[in-house]
Amino acid sequence: MGSEQMEMRKRQTSVSQETPSSIQAPPGIGNRGSNACCFCWCCCCSCSCLTVRNQDERAALHDIGSEPISNGDESSTPTVEEVKAWGKSFEKLMRSTSGRNIFREFLRTEFSEENMLFWLACEDLKKESSDRLIQEKAKRIYEDYVSILSPREVSLDSRARDLVNRNMLEPSQYSFDDAQLQIYTLMYRDSYPRFLSSTFYKNLIDSVSQKSAEA
Repeated sequence: MGSEQMEMRKRQTSVSQETPSSIQAPPGIGNRGSNACCFCWCCCCSCSCLTVRNQDERAALHDIGSEPISNGDESSTPTVEEVKAWGKSFEKLMRSTSGRNIFREFLRTEFSEENMLFWLACEDLKKESSDRLIQEKAKRIYEDYVSILSPREVSLDSRARDLVNRNMLEPSQYSFDDAQLQIYTLMYRDSYPRFLSSTFYKNLIDSVSQKSAEA
């Protein structure tokens, strides 16, 4: 991993360890996993009994909405109004398919695209109803984004990681809720401000403004 990627990892780890307060949370986020003390599912780290965040704090977190979440493959041209709205609200950015696609492109330039991919994978898991597919998808998410052996490992603190390990004994659609909220918070506090001040975002505004004027 290059020096830029190492520096990015350090900054993200520092931000991810902060406790979310008034962050706008993704849909369905909450503590729905197992509370039982158990052995680590992946056998790569130890688990411990941890107190899950206060339910009142979770209830106060703002829901991002109930719109279907795409896999980010489709492309669409946003309007000037949409792009400017993204600059005022991270929630609106994440609610928009084109917004997520563009923000994902920015994250790729910062070597942190895995954060958006993990968030989208968690959203996809929560829409699953088949027990077999839930098991398969949860295992795949764990191996791709939580396992310390994965090159796309996301930055989670020990509390969130231990909770995921416990939940993986009996995977459900909500096994990654706590970790997903932490990554959402990380993107909101760490990447989003840099996105707004970047030439990437400024060029985007200029581009859609020019297309609007030519239309």
